[in-house]
Amino acid sequence: MITFYEKDRVFKLDTPHTSYLIGIVDEENFIGHIYYGKRLKESEASYLMRTGEPPFVPSQNNRERCSFHDCFPFEYPTGGLGDYRESCFSIRTPGGHVGSMLAYVSHEIIAGKPLLAGLPATFGSEQECTTLRIVCEDKYIGMQVELLYTVFADNDAITRSVKVINTGKEAFYLTKVLSACLDMDYRDYEMISLHGSWARERHIQRKALGYGIQSVSSYRGESSHQDHPFLALVDKNTTQEHGEVYAMNFVYSGNFRAQAEVSQFDLVRMSMGIHPEHFCWKLEAGESFQAPEVVMVYTDQGLDAMTGTFHKLYKKHLIRGEYKDKKRPILINNWEATYFDFNTEKLLSIAKEASKLGIEMLVMDDGWFGKRSSDNCALGDWKVNEEKINGGLKYLVDEVNKLGMKFGIWFEPEMISPDSDLYRAHPDWAIAIPNRPATESRQQYVLDLSRKEVVDYIYEMVANVLRSANIEYVKWDMNRQLSDLGSLSLPADRQGELYHRYVLAVYEMQGRLVKEFPHLLLENCSGGGARFDPGMLYFSPQIWCSDDTDPIERLEIQEGTALIYPLSTMGAHVSDCPNHTVGRVTPFETRGIVALAGTFGYELDVTKIPQEDRDMIPAQVAMYHKYNDLVREGDYYRIASCAQNHKFDCWQVVSEDKQQSLVTYVQVLNRANFKSKRILLKGLEVDTRYQVQFVNDEKVEPKVYSGDTLMKAGLLVPNPWGDFRSVLIELKAV
Repeated sequence: MITFYEKDRVFKLDTPHTSYLIGIVDEENFIGHIYYGKRLKESEASYLMRTGEPPFVPSQNNRERCSFHDCFPFEYPTGGLGDYRESCFSIRTPGGHVGSMLAYVSHEIIAGKPLLAGLPATFGSEQECTTLRIVCEDKYIGMQVELLYTVFADNDAITRSVKVINTGKEAFYLTKVLSACLDMDYRDYEMISLHGSWARERHIQRKALGYGIQSVSSYRGESSHQDHPFLALVDKNTTQEHGEVYAMNFVYSGNFRAQAEVSQFDLVRMSMGIHPEHFCWKLEAGESFQAPEVVMVYTDQGLDAMTGTFHKLYKKHLIRGEYKDKKRPILINNWEATYFDFNTEKLLSIAKEASKLGIEMLVMDDGWFGKRSSDNCALGDWKVNEEKINGGLKYLVDEVNKLGMKFGIWFEPEMISPDSDLYRAHPDWAIAIPNRPATESRQQYVLDLSRKEVVDYIYEMVANVLRSANIEYVKWDMNRQLSDLGSLSLPADRQGELYHRYVLAVYEMQGRLVKEFPHLLLENCSGGGARFDPGMLYFSPQIWCSDDTDPIERLEIQEGTALIYPLSTMGAHVSDCPNHTVGRVTPFETRGIVALAGTFGYELDVTKIPQEDRDMIPAQVAMYHKYNDLVREGDYYRIASCAQNHKFDCWQVVSEDKQQSLVTYVQVLNRANFKSKRILLKGLEVDTRYQVQFVNDEKVEPKVYSGDTLMKAGLLVPNPWGDFRSVLIELKAV
């Protein structure tokens, strides 16, 4: 619910458990942030803007206007006129000047949620959500800025975005357009972010927030392996179950910056949006620029509550398509099984064995097109190599379908190899700086997707392959970052638009793909998890979580990912041992149990693995079919983190009706002469009695306990013998 209190000039945005207050002050109509926190009954908190104390508002004390600007809690801060904190917005006029200031003009409250032109965003019906549009202006520039806020009837998230309109007579340049800001008092916060690298994405980092600017960012052209478009400020005593959390997540797949700044007055400014590095957007008279969306979450119930809010929002109001609420087919991918060394016969041999074991889809990965015998060539030549896929693609797909299996295929549409027919024909289609040697990565370049002819050509190449056979799954990959930013199609004063135009083009291509092929299961990937973000989830219900499939490495990766994203979105596979990334040998059983927390599939040559492992696959398949609805739809809770205790990992999923639960316990390293481990369960009904069954340990007899006992006194998990052992525990209400 959104209410405007006209007398007090206060907006009050209410979610089921939180309130967000915005105020308009002084005769110049400054827009200030008042409050974000637990739901308030009244709107009488405008005193929190401190306009009744020095330096006062400019109409009362204009000689100290600069001091006012530097401490007022701006709802959307601009720069260049006396606010020396980091701004959210910056502009360069034709005269080269940079100062701007926004004043309230009008507003409207809208049932439902408008689309954001060209961008992914959360959605909801008129009954499910309400949107506030605040119109601001800088009359000296000839500019209007719209601040959009949406609240949901069934969720505590608030979404924000910004639209800039040139209402003047001449062009100006946007050099920074962030999407959200929170100005609030500092309360000894800590900052939580997600960091990593290839094969170790989204590790949780928590550290004290001090004076100055602390930020996480990417200007690699993707949301990146290294940092993540997420930031949370928490009380230093916040745990999974208790304490305040202010969190932001960016619905965008390109460059971003998320930061918190503690000022001289112990005020905190938390902001998020497109990274201003290398960004400059020319806005002609009458044109507009739409910034991407930020999702904000507040709770005083700890990290589990924050996670639950994000999960429910994304499952209901972001993910779309046929597989939104549907079990995904169990797939087997041939990448780690064969790499580039395969042909039709080899793929069919894998498919035949896999189909006997209950696996439901064969995915043909890299190496099926052009002269692609290694990762050094042929990207862009999206035509089937019939010397390798002898008999043609349709024959292969038909034969796989005859086995009762679906068929999927891998593409890397955004890239081009120097050694490719496409590059030889169109070298100007690669992003590059004229007269400078191009920087290769993986011996490939990035296509200039700011050019419509490039987008249309590549889309048709991909679509023609999909039209040629019954292909029901696509893995869309991106294996290098952007560099050498230069486009031959953009004039000099628009080169700073390339990064953002590139992301918009990716969205356009994927939007066309899911529209033309509505029954397609699309899985995004970027060298593993370099583009695991809400923007991609709008087009694909699942994303390849990481190229590292080792189950022990995956514990930390999947914990960080699940902090924000539903388990149903995490691409997770059982792979061979020694693991191809870290060389670790782990039990096949544990590999299956860890992968169960994601989409579940296999990444191995099923014809070559040990018979003992092969014999376990039908049971793992049955396990997936038994528990996937619960894993996909249930509420997720973190019980223990091996990243913190270095001993064991544990998480739990509880059905919405509290009648069923699944607990996963993974012992990382065994220790001599230790007793069973006591874990405190979560999310159960206090007065309901549950039968507790250790699924993969028949020696432990089922017992019945109350939810109250299991959550307060806990459950004992026997100490497994050996390293990297796992225990699966099912609870059923009786």
